[in-house]
Amino acid sequence: MISINGLSKHFGQLEVLKDISLQVEKGQVIVVVGPSGSGKTTMLRCLNLLEMPTAGKIMIQDQALDFSKKVGSKEIYAFRKLTGMVFQSYNLFPHKTVLENVMEGPIVVKKQDKTLIQKKAKQLLEKVGLGDKTDVYPHQLSGGQQQRVGIARALAMEPAVMLFDEPTSALDPELVGEVLKVMKELAKEGMTMIIVTHEMKFAKEVADEVIFMEGGYIVERGTPAAIFTAPKEKRTKEFLQLIQ
Repeated sequence: MISINGLSKHFGQLEVLKDISLQVEKGQVIVVVGPSGSGKTTMLRCLNLLEMPTAGKIMIQDQALDFSKKVGSKEIYAFRKLTGMVFQSYNLFPHKTVLENVMEGPIVVKKQDKTLIQKKAKQLLEKVGLGDKTDVYPHQLSGGQQQRVGIARALAMEPAVMLFDEPTSALDPELVGEVLKVMKELAKEGMTMIIVTHEMKFAKEVADEVIFMEGGYIVERGTPAAIFTAPKEKRTKEFLQLIQ
């Protein structure tokens, strides 16, 4: 499903990602943990080309990009359609209703039939527990509800993989559970997901594999049981002792 080889990213002289290689199978849930500044979010943003990698190769399904040479805009456009991204800060269009937010991508990007899109969007809002909120605006929703709209919006593009960048970090504690519940359901349905999060209980319950990053490297990776109960690397142990 996803193959990352030798991925690196520089911002000027600062090397934020260093030789990242990772294979993700269809239907796998990968949870990425690590301290702030470890490169977790940059790795996600490179996967959907919000940040252009400096070097390396990424393949999703049958589409591959090699960043050792110039990548054209058509290739970027086609590649982005394979991923759905859920951000920390919702990023909803404030002047559009919940339903319009979910419909926007398929209409603008995929040029799909509006009637069909509307039907699909309503189904997705039901799926995330917001079927009664189609005509309200983002400012009328709680943070948890806005984030669930964000998930529905990403799903509307029918992506091959869902990318979550700390989707609960901006939420009040009592709202975190409603977003994680939707993500757990997606995992049960076999959606391929890469999730950057600080929610360790969620990682233990849902992840097929946990990756610990620091300093732009993948320091350690393994099953939740291996990482949380018997990490091999000293830095992994130190990090987990601080947050668990």
